[in-house]
Amino acid sequence: MKLIYVASPYAGDIEENIEYAKQACRYVLNEGNAFFCPHLLYPQILDDNNPEERRLGINIGKELLAKCDELWAFGGQISHGMFEEIEFAKKIGIPIKRIMKLDFEIKEEALFCMRMNR
Repeated sequence: MKLIYVASPYAGDIEENIEYAKQACRYVLNEGNAFFCPHLLYPQILDDNNPEERRLGINIGKELLAKCDELWAFGGQISHGMFEEIEFAKKIGIPIKRIMKLDFEIKEEALFCMRMNR
């Protein structure tokens, strides 16, 4: 099982982008991988509107990105934060996969079967 760093937009329509990030994480799980999605974690603790705290969150994310097997960039647009993550992944040699659109139906059975195959 690979550890996938999930990069997707956060700023803008935050509520919609959080839901999209959750779907992206589910996609990663359905592909048989584990995920790390910093923008579902750190904005719960850090203030994304505070430039110093936003920078801290991005820097922590990069530290953990270095531990991941791949970065998967989700969505039709690359945000500033995503661009920074992608450039960092390139710099340290982490493979990058681009997923433009999530065309799938989430099925709980798929996750159940995946757990049973361990």
